[in-house]
Amino acid sequence: MKRIKTGLALLTVTAVCLIGSFNKVYANNISKDTTLKSIPVLDTLQYDSLMKRLANGDKTGRWPVKKAPYPSPGAILPFNRVVAYYGNMYSKNMGVLGQYAPKEMLAKLKAEVKVWEEADTLTPVVPALHYICVTAQADAGRNGLHNLRMPFSQIDKVLDMAKQINAIVFLDIQVGFSTVQTELPLLEKYLRMPNVHFGIDPEFSMKEGSVPGKRIGTFDADDINYVTGYLSSLAKKYNLPPKIFVVHRFTKRMVTNYQDIKLRSDVQFVMDMDGWGGPELKKGTYKYFITQEPVQFTGFKLFYKNDIKNVPHRMLTPKEVLSLKPAPIYIQYQ
Repeated sequence: MKRIKTGLALLTVTAVCLIGSFNKVYANNISKDTTLKSIPVLDTLQYDSLMKRLANGDKTGRWPVKKAPYPSPGAILPFNRVVAYYGNMYSKNMGVLGQYAPKEMLAKLKAEVKVWEEADTLTPVVPALHYICVTAQADAGRNGLHNLRMPFSQIDKVLDMAKQINAIVFLDIQVGFSTVQTELPLLEKYLRMPNVHFGIDPEFSMKEGSVPGKRIGTFDADDINYVTGYLSSLAKKYNLPPKIFVVHRFTKRMVTNYQDIKLRSDVQFVMDMDGWGGPELKKGTYKYFITQEPVQFTGFKLFYKNDIKNVPHRMLTPKEVLSLKPAPIYIQYQ
């Protein structure tokens, strides 16, 4: 009987030790488990402060945009400024992206990134390659849609180049006689990637049937809302950080019913001033067609060649661009 009691006592002690050990291991696991801690949380106070800073003292009441949703965690904007090189790998005339050999082009982009970091030391800069993967064509082509879809092998090359400098990628489409509803889903395999974003160019959306280049095209809020809905669904389905969506614009008619554009927490909308010319002309275009019809964020395109054609034969400086109200958070070079 004594042995049994001793055995029971040993079993009890052993059980207590095992339970204690289990609790110790469990506690250690809890302290080491960073799953909850690693879930990014948006700092809304910082976000509001940055949006107010971007408004740059605007007195019209338009900026920052009211009733815009907070972005999902992982948003690039407004915590960073994006500086992008734009173009097509098959064309030296469509932008700087295709004008130089990859190594030289990437070096130039890195140099521009440094310039913008120095111009605004409070805002980190993310480099980007903005690739036109569907180009509008004067010729109707085999599909009769007046556009040409780039082979995926070219998109893969752009992704490889971007990886070399930790850049993000934008896939941009010029639909011609086609629609965003037709073209966007064809790019889903790339837009599933967290570093790939999207852009559309209303100039080459020929809804009225004109040949691209003969007239300036247009997109409506309905087209834009289709895109934001599509990108939002991808972000939710694949647990992606918010997508940046750029719309180019330099006339009023290029985007109709802007007030009906729906903002979404997992899509960051940028209206990009796409016009070229001298400094004062560009400032005017930005004022009348970007700032007076506010959506969410603004962008500004700089042309290495076209901006210097006319007097005073110079581009706007980063300091001048940053003085605009609101200050653009997306910068594109063509």
